[in-house]
Amino acid sequence: MAVVTTSGKTQAELTRLVEDAIRAEPGCDTARVPAVQALDVRIGRNWEIPHVVLGDSLISDVDRAVMSVQRRLGREFHLMPEVEPSGSATAAHRD
Repeated sequence: MAVVTTSGKTQAELTRLVEDAIRAEPGCDTARVPAVQALDVRIGRNWEIPHVVLGDSLISDVDRAVMSVQRRLGREFHLMPEVEPSGSATAAHRD
């Protein structure tokens, strides 16, 4: 059995890909995706599309598009974990 690998994307990159894919679906050209959300899973698609702003699109068209896009892009991309930059504001100050 072949191992299937996916490409890692940041939340911003994946959100842009998802929004473009949904808007390319019939009847969804005015829909907008604010952000994808991480899922706490070890195997498979580790992100979801929790909210879509419909615009002038019908909810039935957007619902169909979301299911299709999640299935298709979930096979290609995974959401990379957010990494806090070193020296962040949460580091303790020492004098």
